[in-house]
Amino acid sequence: MRVPVVRGIIDRRILVNFRVDPQVLAKMLPHPFRPKVGKGMGMAGVCLIRLKHLRPKFLPPVFGISSENAAHRIAVEWEEDGQHREGVFIPRRDTSSWMNTTLGGRLFPGVHHHAHFQVQERDDHYRVVLDSDDRQTHLLVEGHVSPALPKGSVFGSLKEASDFFERGSLGYSMTAEPGRFDGLELHSFTWQVQPLAVEKVESSFFEDRALFPPASVEFDGALLMRGIDHEWHGRETLLAGEPNRKPRCVEGALGSSDSAAGCRFLSSPNRGRQLGLD
Repeated sequence: MRVPVVRGIIDRRILVNFRVDPQVLAKMLPHPFRPKVGKGMGMAGVCLIRLKHLRPKFLPPVFGISSENAAHRIAVEWEEDGQHREGVFIPRRDTSSWMNTTLGGRLFPGVHHHAHFQVQERDDHYRVVLDSDDRQTHLLVEGHVSPALPKGSVFGSLKEASDFFERGSLGYSMTAEPGRFDGLELHSFTWQVQPLAVEKVESSFFEDRALFPPASVEFDGALLMRGIDHEWHGRETLLAGEPNRKPRCVEGALGSSDSAAGCRFLSSPNRGRQLGLD
């Protein structure tokens, strides 16, 4: 199935980032992905994105839809057809849109789980709370626009952080079929990020000690994007193949409607415990 090019506006995008022991990330990543390591640390996080006027490229904005969405992401690299590639692996997607939930894995790349979002925005202050219908995902982030990244971030400058995440525009999502990953690439016509000073953050995923042992994960920082004209381009479905063998790609076919839930994703969510902030 060929996915049409979709165009819209990123009304708000918050990238909540955690630095993680790369050996811990390696255990949860399926073949062919491996953690992308910088300064001895892997990078994972959640993208909280509100999309507006989203529609097939050939339609005018009046036909577009809006939705709140979240994607848990791990920065990865891999080899494909003899070439080094980098992007993000997405073990879970959540959305406020029933259409995305219904068509995810059929028309939209990746399985989408329905969730309830509570969003408060006032001037440069943001608060987003996500709770999925299946009670597998809880996330809370609250913060305000800041002139600088937090002390202790693995990124030495805002430009370094911006370049890192811009290179991660290609994402592969879990499907119902093990070893089969749907590809989607973000094309932004402008790219501008601002630091977001986080006052409070909770995550059932990153607080799960069965996945992340003590001292293996630490909050790194958050970035904010607003008012970005963009397109989403479907990419070839990646078939993992067997370990130690080169992965192969096939055009377009997507997975079915239900998800294997990622590599043991959120089997025992921990709610309400705030992660340590710098």
